[in-house]
Amino acid sequence: MTQRDYYEILGVDRGADQETIKRAYRKLALKYHPDHHPDDPQAESLFKEASEAYDVLQDPEKRARYDRFGHAGVNGGQGFSSTADIFSHFGDIFGDLFGFAGMGSGRSNRPRAGDNLSYNLELSFRAAAKGGEVKISVPRQIPCPECEGSGAAPGTSSARCPQCNGQGRVRSSRGLLQIAMPCPRCRGTGRIIPNPCPRCRGEGLVDQIRELAVNIPAGVDTGNRLRLRGEGGPGVYGGPPGDLFVILRVADDKEFERQGQDLIWRREISMIQAALGDSIQVPTLDDPIDLAIPKGAQSGQLFRVSGAGLPYPGQNRRGNLIVELTVLTPTHISSAQEELLREFARLEEGKTLNKAKKVLKKAGQVMGFE
Repeated sequence: MTQRDYYEILGVDRGADQETIKRAYRKLALKYHPDHHPDDPQAESLFKEASEAYDVLQDPEKRARYDRFGHAGVNGGQGFSSTADIFSHFGDIFGDLFGFAGMGSGRSNRPRAGDNLSYNLELSFRAAAKGGEVKISVPRQIPCPECEGSGAAPGTSSARCPQCNGQGRVRSSRGLLQIAMPCPRCRGTGRIIPNPCPRCRGEGLVDQIRELAVNIPAGVDTGNRLRLRGEGGPGVYGGPPGDLFVILRVADDKEFERQGQDLIWRREISMIQAALGDSIQVPTLDDPIDLAIPKGAQSGQLFRVSGAGLPYPGQNRRGNLIVELTVLTPTHISSAQEELLREFARLEEGKTLNKAKKVLKKAGQVMGFE
């Protein structure tokens, strides 16, 4: 009987990459799986055909022989030797599809990077503004120094897991479907520890408090994150350690309100200061400065002091300091002060009347009345 071309069976080009071949097989395997088509010889035949094609094309060596010699170059053109061979490949695809990472033979023992850790750091407003070095104490795990991370007592070693025979996985059957699951005894590692290390109790890790110096850039804000590479959780099977993310929370300040890198400072002045003008002292993140208030200043008026705000982290520039005025009206005045204010009001009224007379006189001239 003439066998169909494997690429044709999976519906892929001869130059298809491994991921394309895997996706094509996954689609056909799920479509024609016998559990979905009980007592359907045609579906079973198509399922076996797709599995046989995938068995060859997913293996670079078999694929090369097939590309050169055709079916005669792979297993004499006989395909799978048993139904178990077919479902072993479907089990791997099924594991990939549903996220059972590391279920393949030996995959669980590959080096993996350690977990990333986070640390919440509280900063005062001034410390965040100025920046600098801050010491923190971080609890984490490190490889046990007694057993060098092996988990086995000194002078002993781990052994092959007898339940999975060192494969790190066991198979369970669901009808015709076989699913590979992590071995419950060795937790997918393929190894057991007959004589655990007394210090780490076979875990290979011990707790440690590590003192770290964190360089805080000037001008940081709440929510900013600093990354310390290699200061996270320990790697697995020789993998690199993870990173530590320091998450900042900056406290509010008693004097300044923050808007981005700008600072807002509010000052109350009397109506006399507002009317006559004055010079007031304004605090900054460094030394205080004198600010001239012009005559006739109004409540809510803003004055900008350029470059007196917060630094932009990592940049050679700063925000601004905004001074907002509030003009106060006195609530308790003496009789002498009241008399002076009434005199001021009369003068203001006289100025208004004189101004009105001048306007009327000019209007009469324009209209020819004078």
